[in-house]
Amino acid sequence: MTHVLVLNGPNLGRLGVREPEVYGSASHADLVDAAGRWGADVGLDVEVRQTDDESEIVGWLHEAVDTRSHVVLNPAAFTHYSYALRDAAAQVTTAGLQLVEVHLSNPAARESFRQHSVVGAVATGTVAGFGFRSYRYALAAIADALADRPT
Repeated sequence: MTHVLVLNGPNLGRLGVREPEVYGSASHADLVDAAGRWGADVGLDVEVRQTDDESEIVGWLHEAVDTRSHVVLNPAAFTHYSYALRDAAAQVTTAGLQLVEVHLSNPAARESFRQHSVVGAVATGTVAGFGFRSYRYALAAIADALADRPT
């Protein structure tokens, strides 16, 4: 089964508590369960991680390249300014792996500082604004992309 790392950035461990009117009432543990099910439904082995530490996410992206794992990445606040994260994400796609940027809310409909992503330009694609379903759509996109590859 194809391995996919689902990587979540700062404050996403507070899902269900932090601004539920924006991010929903389900917890990070609920996301872990749902992502595992959604991945299995499309033939992917999903591992979900969360950290508030920028260097840890960078390390996980390096790990994805080294282990040939595809990535669903919710960079959270790092989306808007972390060039270290952007450069690590670029290594994933340059290695021929899928990297889908995900956001629970729609950044384009929020404050102006949230409307620019330094990661988006190096991602395979971006899914935003669908709450937890953004992750499901990202996993489906990876599965579809892998199915479309010539053997």
